[in-house]
Amino acid sequence: MYLLWLRVAAILYAAASITIFPAVLYSDPSRGVTRWRQWCVHFGGLAFFFHFVSVVEMLLQAHRWVPMGFREVESLLGFTVAALFFIVWWLYNAIPLGLFALPVTFFMVFIPALGPDRYAFPSEGVRTSWLIAHIAALLLAYAALGFSLLASVLYLVQERRIKSKPSLRTASGPNSVWAPLDWLPPLDTLERISESMLEFGFPCMTVGLVIGSVLAQETPLGAAYFLDPKIIAAFVSWAIYVLLLLVRRTAGLRGRKAAYLSGAVFIVMMVVWTANLFSHVHGFGAP
Repeated sequence: MYLLWLRVAAILYAAASITIFPAVLYSDPSRGVTRWRQWCVHFGGLAFFFHFVSVVEMLLQAHRWVPMGFREVESLLGFTVAALFFIVWWLYNAIPLGLFALPVTFFMVFIPALGPDRYAFPSEGVRTSWLIAHIAALLLAYAALGFSLLASVLYLVQERRIKSKPSLRTASGPNSVWAPLDWLPPLDTLERISESMLEFGFPCMTVGLVIGSVLAQETPLGAAYFLDPKIIAAFVSWAIYVLLLLVRRTAGLRGRKAAYLSGAVFIVMMVVWTANLFSHVHGFGAP
């Protein structure tokens, strides 16, 4: 029965992880920030309650108070992370920490919620479909970040073009240095493209990591799969992605600084991509 409560908790943690982002990143009251926060509190509180019930029932059924096995330890660690987050939130109203704490808790609970044993796909076709979805989601994330970087670079070029006084005086002349760039969109448009591409790529990366976690635990390596440099780098890049979104929203970064920050994150993503060359268990042809 404890597995049922853990699965309910995993679903609620996922809902809380989704609602925490608009609750923190949006500051405009017209976007319903208060409503998002209320939903996050409800989902997170219920998830923590069912998680608590699951942990207690699991230990009682085993007639012990010490977790044994990787999945039991992982579930208890996720419960500890959630507990610390809610304590800090209650004492200091530090809701932005939920951008990291809630998704991390979900990842820790998700695999144990699949069952005490290794999850096996019903057929090779189903496993292949999950693998295709995993690859497609991550490719969409990389592509979105690439478009964001491109828009940021064009922003810098357009900004330089506008601020260049000689070019303004000869912008319509045939010999103008900046004449071939008259097609560039306005700065505001480039800024919105860059930001929207980041917001689109983040859920794609998250979905890709979730699917990858299921594929990983199905391999004979089990938990050791997550010690691979490729996997560690992927989760680090996800955390940096969250930090990028948070900094852009809370610090109000726009223009040049935002472009430089997007470029730095893109470089990190390329490092993760090339890490496949050095991975022993997660190459381009491996699951």
